[in-house]
Amino acid sequence: MLSKTQVFLLVALGIALWALVTLNIRLRPESLVDPIHGLIPFAAAPLAGWLSVGLCKIVGRLSPDQVLPGVALVGAVAMMIDGAALKWFSGIYGFDEKILRLAAAGLLWGYGVAFVVALILAARFQRRMA
Repeated sequence: MLSKTQVFLLVALGIALWALVTLNIRLRPESLVDPIHGLIPFAAAPLAGWLSVGLCKIVGRLSPDQVLPGVALVGAVAMMIDGAALKWFSGIYGFDEKILRLAAAGLLWGYGVAFVVALILAARFQRRMA
């Protein structure tokens, strides 16, 4: 179970990560539509997933058995903000429909990869405990 302090820290991290990625999308929309540059985030997602899970562990001061719920909390916060922003404030990301679609695809891919990394770490922890 996560403590109140951990929950606060992880919610703040989810907001910060969302803001960072949103700023990147907003400031570099052309990178999403470029055939080569548009592939880089997808290819780099496994590394970014490991880094973001590591960041969750450090910021949230997570024990091995807390990694999965901690990463899930950070991801849920960021995804909920993304969902609301894409629905009601899509101009935050830009106004081109193609860019919005590609940004949403990249966001979903990134969240999925981070969750897979957290699942791998949780499975490793469970095997060690068995």
